[in-house]
Amino acid sequence: MRFVKGHSTENDFVILPDADARLDLGPMLVRWLCDRRAGIGADGVLRVVRTKLCAEVADQADEAEWFMDYRNADGSVAEMCGNGVRVFARYLVDSGLAGAGELAVATRAGVKRARLGTTGDVSVDMGMPRVLGVSSTTVNGREYQGLNVNVGNPHLACVIDDPIAGLDLTREPGYDREVYPAGVNIELLNRVGDHAVSMRVHERGSGETRSCGTGAVATAMAAAHAAGETTGTWTVRVLGGTVTVTLDDRTSHLAGPAALVASGEFPAVI
Repeated sequence: MRFVKGHSTENDFVILPDADARLDLGPMLVRWLCDRRAGIGADGVLRVVRTKLCAEVADQADEAEWFMDYRNADGSVAEMCGNGVRVFARYLVDSGLAGAGELAVATRAGVKRARLGTTGDVSVDMGMPRVLGVSSTTVNGREYQGLNVNVGNPHLACVIDDPIAGLDLTREPGYDREVYPAGVNIELLNRVGDHAVSMRVHERGSGETRSCGTGAVATAMAAAHAAGETTGTWTVRVLGGTVTVTLDDRTSHLAGPAALVASGEFPAVI
């Protein structure tokens, strides 16, 4: 099997071209691919497959030719991945499967529209995040309050005063499992300037990652909410770089770099 390796602000993915939906992408294979010592190494897997061949998203085929079948590093299925969509779109253009400009990508959270040139940053319309109330998380024995935000997948984004650099996110933070029965992505953020925040994230199914696109959108929502705002452009600094989130009355946009860095082959039978 062929693969391509890509990343966005060091949130990295193994991309698997599977246009005709022939690959059996089971949890064991995903875990091996994402293993940073015994496999290729990544935060997740993006399978590139024709939308019309996948029953769960076939209703999106009229809008989007390609489906981003995203899996977390532990093999679990995920609804959405903001950085993944941007890397996926870069792959479609660089491989000749789509032209530069605006293109649609089918996901389990609905069709997402990306805009990109032949090089440079990729922007994606992430839709309107839904604020579902507040909840709390426990990190290093400290409890932090945060905003329950759904960006196609669940997030708990917490604006905190403690420096995020001192937090231990190697283990999953505590959270209310009645609020998040399917797990949650947890963001801890510090305000660092006018409409600028620094963020760290623990992603369900992947652990702490260098960046999270949907998490950046949830972070911007939490920062805006704490500032008494609903719209505006936010700079979100993550461990792997910087992305920009723009909030308006109808939707949100996530913009930042997306690059393909390697390609190769792995055994068809693992």
